[in-house]
Amino acid sequence: MASRLHSFNRFELKYLVPVEEAAEIRDELAERMDRDLNSPVGGYGVWSLYYDTPQLRFYWEKIEGLKFRRKLRIRHYGNLDGVTDEAPVCVEIKQRVNRVTQKRRITLPYGVARRLCDGREMVEHSAKESAFIQEVLELVVRLNLQPTAITGYQREALVGRDADTGLRVTFDRRIRGRDRDFHFGTPTPENRFTIPPHLSVMEIKVNERTPYWITDLAARRNLNLIRVSKYVQSIEAFGLAPRSVFHIHEADHQPPHTPTYPAHEAPLKAGAQ
Repeated sequence: MASRLHSFNRFELKYLVPVEEAAEIRDELAERMDRDLNSPVGGYGVWSLYYDTPQLRFYWEKIEGLKFRRKLRIRHYGNLDGVTDEAPVCVEIKQRVNRVTQKRRITLPYGVARRLCDGREMVEHSAKESAFIQEVLELVVRLNLQPTAITGYQREALVGRDADTGLRVTFDRRIRGRDRDFHFGTPTPENRFTIPPHLSVMEIKVNERTPYWITDLAARRNLNLIRVSKYVQSIEAFGLAPRSVFHIHEADHQPPHTPTYPAHEAPLKAGAQ
């Protein structure tokens, strides 16, 4: 069996940017970067099911800023219409070692991923995938991990060219989620915005150092680095833990005008898509 395992290390810088300004920044970056081949015009959906202990160990490790911390999640790319057990998903361990973000993941059919993470079953794998599968299973069993929150958002991605091939910039908007109905294929889930919908999260991801022209752009636009986690934001938005000093609250980031939302998409509630 061919290996489906993928891993990489990188540094990540995050900024909270109004949606309108994010579009301007994206267009400016497009002069020196290319659109990710997997990112169509308008972006693509990213949905993640996060696992945690009953005591929210992974949440508290993030809040306390431990130099080494991990998270386990199942991630689906695209919309959730008609997600079946055969749909490809990624089982991923994301960990932080000092300032470096490391990701290791394996692509599996959704039904197999659920057997591994929810059913705590050993699943078929190649020799190269064995260590990762064993680590996932050990984490789930030893820590009694369970589904805790789903996050979803629309992402647009740009990648560097020429000397900046290790550069990737993403813009995530309509960041929302839920703390129940953890199957990706739930017909009518009740999602809520966990970050105000007029804001997007811009992430700069580099293998080593950030290009000078990126830092110049951030300085020129007065962008401030933030410490934000979509998972942490969801945990606090759903009242599963007290809000930390890093929580993004709508009252702290009022839009320039009061938007009118469709009836099915109120500021704190949104449909699955």
